[in-house]
Amino acid sequence: MSASPCGSSAAGRAGVFIVDDHPVVRKGLALLINQEQDLYVCGEAEDAAAALAAIERNPPDIVLVDISLPGVTGIDLIRQIRARCPDMAILVLSMMDESMYAERALRAGARGYVMKQEATDRLISAIHGVLRGEYCLSGEMSSRLFRQVAAGKADPAGSLEACLSDRELEVFRRLGHGMSTRKIAADLHLSVKTIESHRENIKHKLGIRNATKLVQIAAQWVQRQELG
Repeated sequence: MSASPCGSSAAGRAGVFIVDDHPVVRKGLALLINQEQDLYVCGEAEDAAAALAAIERNPPDIVLVDISLPGVTGIDLIRQIRARCPDMAILVLSMMDESMYAERALRAGARGYVMKQEATDRLISAIHGVLRGEYCLSGEMSSRLFRQVAAGKADPAGSLEACLSDRELEVFRRLGHGMSTRKIAADLHLSVKTIESHRENIKHKLGIRNATKLVQIAAQWVQRQELG
């Protein structure tokens, strides 16, 4: 795929590609986006592999990426898209808390982050903003990042967001939701052995000695995130 230009349009409308593993979500987004006079959905995929193949065949103007995908995570997909097409506009649309993932998404190459709970006009506004080359985050997240830059630091040392890798954070979150190792492996399209390795790495990084304590801490962390 050529690096520049990296996009396509039809009758002056910007092509939007949707990556989400829920068919109902993809259909709803398509109905919403296709109502806009200057936007249209030019393709969709349920996982990273299908998305990359489709984007290479017909590069869109912007890609909407969910964080939680089977197999390769949304963060990893953003990196892969950016490697193939440095100028591609990428916007994250996810249920995952912006405070947990927005900075990771930006570092990977996304230009914005919108949570699925937000109003539909917020999403459309973010799509237009990212297409104009802007970075689109909530006011609260923007202020947080500006404060971090002003203080000369990123995530606080020792925080989960700072010390766990993207994949480890995905495994940790699923443990907190009560998922077994085998279920996590199936959910992420990885081997049980790989998930066990991630669990051991998480325990080591967080200074946790046994599996029961790991699950307990993960559940507490998930609860705090959901309570805001």
